[in-house]
Amino acid sequence: MQIPLQISLRGLSHSEVLQEAIRQEAHKLEHYYPHIMSCRVVLELAARHQRKGKQYAVRIDLKVPGGELAVTHEHDEDLQVALRGAFDAARRKLEDYARVQRGDVKQHAPR
Repeated sequence: MQIPLQISLRGLSHSEVLQEAIRQEAHKLEHYYPHIMSCRVVLELAARHQRKGKQYAVRIDLKVPGGELAVTHEHDEDLQVALRGAFDAARRKLEDYARVQRGDVKQHAPR
């Protein structure tokens, strides 16, 4: 299944190579949780920091059955590192969500 993917670039020029890299990373997320309904990736060039130069921020919103997962990875100087960090965090959240859905995580009884 192909997940509906929406990519937004803010403060960056359109790059087919960048968008293809985002598509590949989003496709990898399906291996960890195949029931993703949609994925939205926002990549923006944040305001220039006085000492650190360009700073990139990545936000990933995933809609899954029964909820929505959001990941924000901010302020990294390297675009590829920012993307990799954000998608790694999204993968970890999806794995945790899948464990809860399968019942692998013990739930405490309500009081």
